[in-house]
Amino acid sequence: MGLDFGNPDFVMYAESHGAHGHRIESVDQLVPRMQDCHHAPGVHGIDVPMDSSDNDRVPNRAIPEKSRLP
Repeated sequence: MGLDFGNPDFVMYAESHGAHGHRIESVDQLVPRMQDCHHAPGVHGIDVPMDSSDNDRVPNRAIPEKSRLP
């Protein structure tokens, strides 16, 4: 017996607190979404699901490289 918790729906969580919630499905969507959020008023939360096998590569290399705004 036990209780299993899945990941919360962070988009709905942000929206329930009056923020704008966004979900990224691929790394290529990150920069455009960040630019949209940067230019839109309000608080924005971006849900970026990650495969745990990429725990080093994605946060330490891919995201910093892809998130450099022009």
